[in-house]
Amino acid sequence: MSNPQTKGGSRPGTGTAGGWVKRDASTGEIIAKGTTRFEAVMAAADRSGLLHGKGGRIGGRISPELIAKAKAQTGIEADTDLIEFALANIAVEDRFAEAFKAVRGAVDADLNLGF
Repeated sequence: MSNPQTKGGSRPGTGTAGGWVKRDASTGEIIAKGTTRFEAVMAAADRSGLLHGKGGRIGGRISPELIAKAKAQTGIEADTDLIEFALANIAVEDRFAEAFKAVRGAVDADLNLGF
């Protein structure tokens, strides 16, 4: 595992908004500075029980450019942390946009909204 003490992601709209993500060497716990998308996603995944029992293994060939860009955007340096975040991000997706689109036009046209 690479050194997870990373600073980065200072561009507006990036995953860390000026923060950083690292793993405590003694406990293995992930620590993120500031309120980040990383923290929100990982907290939701943890509440859903998705982060318990880390016995799974994944492997694959990935473009080095894709990995570098993802690490730069998130401030995550360790490959394992990056993969875990990416999978958690998909797993906890709330599908709000799809639900919102599905009910488009469903409000009764005669409903008095007060304007």
